[in-house]
Amino acid sequence: MDGLAVPNPAMVGGFRGETGLHDIEVRIGRHRGMAPANVARALSEYERRLQRAVQRLDELIPPGANLSGDPLVAVIELCAWAHAEWVRIHPFANGNGRVARFWANSIAMRYGLPPFATLRPRPSGGYESAGEAAMRGEWLPTAALFRELLLESLKG
Repeated sequence: MDGLAVPNPAMVGGFRGETGLHDIEVRIGRHRGMAPANVARALSEYERRLQRAVQRLDELIPPGANLSGDPLVAVIELCAWAHAEWVRIHPFANGNGRVARFWANSIAMRYGLPPFATLRPRPSGGYESAGEAAMRGEWLPTAALFRELLLESLKG
């Protein structure tokens, strides 16, 4: 995030709904983010679900395994869900997409895949429409995009 221009430094690191950020609204396209008052509860649920999903994958995929077939699909789908759900919650006033891509890349790297979603600039090729779908709670468009991004990164 080095060199990132921040319009209001008081917002850095704070979640919407916290003191000073209780009335910050967000949107992607026509889709408004969740109410700031619901962010903290949604983040707690996100953390619980993500930890449970990673634990299940850790049990299925041994360290150093070469991913293919169903395990590869499971990792891509978890990357997509983690990204899309973070976007849906939209906890920060700004920078949610970069953090969501960081989540996806971290999960991919945990299972031996390369980081395939660039933090900056944001990916092209349907990323915006996948973000709009995520705001509606739909993560499958993100999974389709991530499959394409992963294939591109493996070719290259």
